[in-house]
Amino acid sequence: MNNSWLMVSVVPRLYPAIDGVGDYALSLARQLRADFGIETHFVVGDSSWVGNNQLEGFHITKVTARSAKSLLTELARANSVKAILLHYVGYGYAKRGCPFWLVEGLENWVHQHSEINLVTMFHEISASGPAWTSAFWLSAAQRYLVKRLFRLSDRILTSKQLYADILQDYSQGRFSDVPTLPVFSTVGEPSNLPDLSARQRHLVIFGGQSRRNKVYKSSLEQLHQICQCLNIQQIFDIGPKLDSIPTHICNVPITATGSLSSHEVSAILSGAFVGFFNYHPAFLGKSTIFAAYCAHRVLPVSAQMTSHVEDGLYPGRHYILPNQYSIGLKSEISFQAIADNACNWYQTHCLVRQAQVFATYICKNSTIRN
Repeated sequence: MNNSWLMVSVVPRLYPAIDGVGDYALSLARQLRADFGIETHFVVGDSSWVGNNQLEGFHITKVTARSAKSLLTELARANSVKAILLHYVGYGYAKRGCPFWLVEGLENWVHQHSEINLVTMFHEISASGPAWTSAFWLSAAQRYLVKRLFRLSDRILTSKQLYADILQDYSQGRFSDVPTLPVFSTVGEPSNLPDLSARQRHLVIFGGQSRRNKVYKSSLEQLHQICQCLNIQQIFDIGPKLDSIPTHICNVPITATGSLSSHEVSAILSGAFVGFFNYHPAFLGKSTIFAAYCAHRVLPVSAQMTSHVEDGLYPGRHYILPNQYSIGLKSEISFQAIADNACNWYQTHCLVRQAQVFATYICKNSTIRN
């Protein structure tokens, strides 16, 4: 394979916007270029996105409006394209999670270019919620769009086993396998990481504004407990600036770093003891925050209790639960074992391995579109 092999990657947003799916797509594009010579032309599905038309040598265009016509125009700008990779998350392309324009545009493209493979990575299927929320009333429309995309796609992948099971139900035998690839770290995967015993007693709270706000609003008691249990000396708050955060927790100072480069985040995580999160345990496989903690061999610490096993992650085995640190558990051996379990789980779907899977799917010459 050579550098003339080109694919289009459709994404909600890219840097400098803060977008987990965009970061994922960019990291994947880097690896596909490095390992397989696959070049990527990004099409951003947000007309309000502001950024350069080049990023790390990748060409970028964006839709001028969220319409099927605009999408077709931008897809046509990529000359000699061999495949389209769609990173699908409904809310990334439409306020209510129902991007009819995107699906209609791709249907038109597939009709005109049946020789070009469409590979869809389902980062999301549909939302759910109580009957008084829009998520409840829109979930049927969201699933309807997913089914339309499913029928269009030559290959499909997803980030969560539950989603794979749903997609298999839609399949009715069309796809013999739906690979499940929990997300990889978008801030690096360093090697030769030190044991916890060689690290500073630093705790990291990492992520976007909403995730970190949730930590400070709902998890102060758990933070107090873990700081006391593990003798934490410093807390690093990494991410976009928040309106208000404590200066200390349990007499432990908090350093708010603001947004950092991936290399800077990786450097802090490589020397930290704990990575703290308040995220529903059933969805950890979709969390780039959790992936970053695992990839850097820190001790992942949950603010939530659970007995839920999902995507190969066992509570208390791959991450610490509140009842493990609230009772004063101080076994360094146990902590190291949990950090290693998390890191080993991560290695099965690290970036290099995922790039291999994507390359195989993207470069398939045969199609199974009906």
